[in-house]
Amino acid sequence: MNVLEIARKFPTQESCIVHLERVKWQGSPYCPFCKSDNVVRRIKNNEGVGRWNCRKCLSAFKVTSGTIFQGTKIPLQKWFAAIAILLNAKKSVSSHQLARDLDLNQKTAWFLATRIRRAMKSDSSFLKGIVEADETYIPQAHGPGKSRRRKRPGGRSRKNQAVVGVVERDGEVRAELTPRVTAALINDFLRRNIDPRAILMSDEFPGYNEARDWVQNLRINHSTGEYVDGIIHTNTIEGFWSLVKRAILGQHHHYTMEHAAMYIDEASYKYNTRKSETPFADFMQRAVGVN
Repeated sequence: MNVLEIARKFPTQESCIVHLERVKWQGSPYCPFCKSDNVVRRIKNNEGVGRWNCRKCLSAFKVTSGTIFQGTKIPLQKWFAAIAILLNAKKSVSSHQLARDLDLNQKTAWFLATRIRRAMKSDSSFLKGIVEADETYIPQAHGPGKSRRRKRPGGRSRKNQAVVGVVERDGEVRAELTPRVTAALINDFLRRNIDPRAILMSDEFPGYNEARDWVQNLRINHSTGEYVDGIIHTNTIEGFWSLVKRAILGQHHHYTMEHAAMYIDEASYKYNTRKSETPFADFMQRAVGVN
């Protein structure tokens, strides 16, 4: 769903609220605090649209309570448009661009985008079948006035942030920041994300040695100029890294340590939902806490 479709389908704040109530409650509203369904809509002189009262715990609440929209003063139409923009932006979008598109100031756009990105955190289910593993490095900034813009992101350096990832062929990806690229940390990451019955593809990096104790590991030797040997290759995970780095080059230029993880989560979420025919509807369920 694009921004024009959002504007047509959700022209008012009230229409956005009705949609969120439909997605979250599916016709059976309940209190987010005590979970009671003994609730009543609060309407007084046409005020408090979207407000509810719980007759059990006497709490007042909205459909946005406990969601990424909680406490927001930004019109929900702009939230919906921002979600559509971020979902459709393959190489992500900067807060400055989002601010221009939605007529917001940069700090407000940053706040809005941050909440959306944090809702994109990957699930924890195991990857199965043929799984590729690899690590990469992304440029980081250490504070105001210390941004380091490079023509090409990446490379082993104390100035860069390490990221480790695994991808199931024709399936999903898992990626996260790691303080160091060591065998112990890589092995811990693999154990948390790979089914032991999977077949792990990697390069010859010694960091994968410990994984051989519990999962089958086939390796490709890049140092000899070899990148594919039958089914043995890491081209899929390297393709994912290219998407991550294009977002850095094209939009963000560098990530601060504090927020780098959410950008990796954003890239992972978009990769994992790339085949969805209803990405906006899928994300809205996540946004309101519907599993």
